[in-house]
Formats: sequence, structure tokens, C-alpha cells
Amino acid sequence: MKLGIPKEQNDNRVAIVPATLAKLKDLVLDINVETGAGAGAMYEDEEYAAHAKVLNRTELLQQSDIILSINPLSDNELQSLRPDTAVVSLFQPYLDASVTDKLRQWQLRGFSFDMIPRTTLAQAMDVLSSMASVAGYKAVLEAARYLPRYFPMMITAAGSIPPAKVLVLGAGVAGLQAIATARRLGAMAEAFDTRAAAKEEVLSLGAKFVEVEGARDEKGAGGYAVEQSEEFLQRQRAEVQARAAKSDIVITTAQVRGRKAPVLLLKETVEQMKRGSVIVDLAASTGGNCELTQNDQVIQHKGVTIIGDSNLAALMPQDASVLFSNNALNFFKVLIHKGTLNLDMNNEIIRGAYFTAQPVEANQ
Repeated sequence: MKLGIPKEQNDNRVAIVPATLAKLKDLVLDINVETGAGAGAMYEDEEYAAHAKVLNRTELLQQSDIILSINPLSDNELQSLRPDTAVVSLFQPYLDASVTDKLRQWQLRGFSFDMIPRTTLAQAMDVLSSMASVAGYKAVLEAARYLPRYFPMMITAAGSIPPAKVLVLGAGVAGLQAIATARRLGAMAEAFDTRAAAKEEVLSLGAKFVEVEGARDEKGAGGYAVEQSEEFLQRQRAEVQARAAKSDIVITTAQVRGRKAPVLLLKETVEQMKRGSVIVDLAASTGGNCELTQNDQVIQHKGVTIIGDSNLAALMPQDASVLFSNNALNFFKVLIHKGTLNLDMNNEIIRGAYFTAQPVEANQ
């Protein structure tokens, strides 16, 4: 079988880095890489040429049995692929159920990384966690770039500067990395999360865990937030407003699978924050945790900077590509057996990822 790695469009990452190629070939795969595919992540075509054919985009799409990409190909390109081509990407069929029908109509086999069960067994191929870790780290650095104040306490002859206060909403992978990064930079940090299990992890990083009683805590949520009652959300918003008003930075990460992100920061909350404060909303692509967030935009509202970006991992393309590449390799170790696709639907990883094999019901 031939695996094709196209150049990402409007994204500097690449799905496979050169160091992974030799291990992929051990799965009895020939590999095609598009010219310039790794350039944005600082990998040259010559590095790929040792283990792969470097082709133009049209040749790669027509000569590959499996297409691996971080972002899905355009509809026009998907339609141009040969029937029975396997396409592996982040299709997010829970958010857009129409993608399932389209791929079936075009006789393509669709595998989506975000559909892989987020279990211990599949941890090594959990792209969502890998990219969330990068995003959490980068969120703090972006916040520091816009914040007109120091992160650490500074005591100088000219006077003393208190440490910045960072509030993290959602202590999943991204939130915990944000906490750890903020603490390394010398800030004071505190975090909310509806999952009781997150408390110990937050405390272990030296941050304060702020609890709001009455949260629904479902262990089967697969790493996502759980949709809460309106009564709980009202109490949470009140507590968040009080905390945010005292914070220099608020980083929000809460997303509910297949649904609009919960609104945690209301307009009135933002208007209570100090001028110069920064909000980084990692849930921007699904509506945002801040009422004022605009996806892929940096805006100012009454002196508060609001960064709406769910794709911060792309701002660290080299390391993000390394992690994605390792995740993809581990998935292919399950998906490929002796040079052919392993479509064993008794395997929970295959059954979860192979979303065109059966209907995926989107939550609206």
C-alpha cells in the first residue's frame, strides 16, 4: 500500500516527520510526500527523500491508497480520490455529520483521530491530547505577549511588582499544561473544573482548585467537559466573575463533545476585569467559553484583550508535528497489518476511528 502525506493548507505542521518514515516503512508501506510538505515545520524535502517519493500534489493524491493529513482535504480533492482510498484526518464527524455521508457517497474510507476512544489503551495515539498539551503551553505564552505586566514577582530598587494572577477554566490536558507553564513563569494560578478527579492534579502543580458544588461528573466523557445544568452554570458564572475580576489572565479550555462550548465568561464579567487583562479562549472554534470571543480573531473590549484561537498548536509546528507523527504511527500499527488495512470491527480503536463504517449521530 502507498501512504500519501500532503502539504497542509494554511497550517505549518506536517502529519509525518522524517524521523518516523523508517518505522512506517516497517509496516510494509510505500510512502509519498508532497513537495514542501515539511517546510513550515523546518523539514526539507531531502530529509524525506531517503525513505519516500517526493511528488507534486496531484500525483500524490492519485497515487496513494491512504491519505494522512492533520486537516481534512477540501471536498473537491476528496472527490478526486480513487474509490476505496482511506483518508485519515481530524474530520470531527460529531460536529458535522454530513462528512460521513459525503465520504460514503465518494466511496472513501474515513478514519478520524478525534473518534479514537480516549482510553489508556489508545493513549499513544491520542492526537487531541497531544495537540491540547501544545495549545495549553502556547496559550500562556500568547497571554504573556499581550499582557502589559510581569508574570513573576519582581522586587527592584524602583519598587515591587506583584505576581500575575492566572485563572484557568477547565483542567484537562490543555488546562493542566497552562497551569504548569504559568507557574514556571512565576504567576499565581487557580483553576476550575467540573470533574472532581482534576482537583488532585491541579493541586500537584501548585495551583489552587476552586470548587463549585453540584457539578455533574461523568467519568465516561472521554476527556471532554460534561454538559451542566443551567442552575449550576449560573452559580459557576457568578464565581468565575468574582475570580476573573481579580485575574490578569483567564485561559478557557472547556468543550463538550458534539455541542457548542459552554459560555463561562459573560460580557459583564469581561467588563469587570482590569484593563490590560488577557483572555485566551481555546474553545473558540465551537462557539467559545467567552461571550465576546470571535474565532481566529484578537479583539479588545474595554481594555481587555480576547484571543479566540482553538489552533494554537499550529504556532509550534515543529514539536507539534513530532507529537502528531508519533500518534499517527501508533495508530497505523493498529490500522495496518502486513501491508493491508485491518478493518477488524471487534477492535475498539478501529471501530471508533472508522466512522464511515456506520452512521455517526451528531449532537446539535
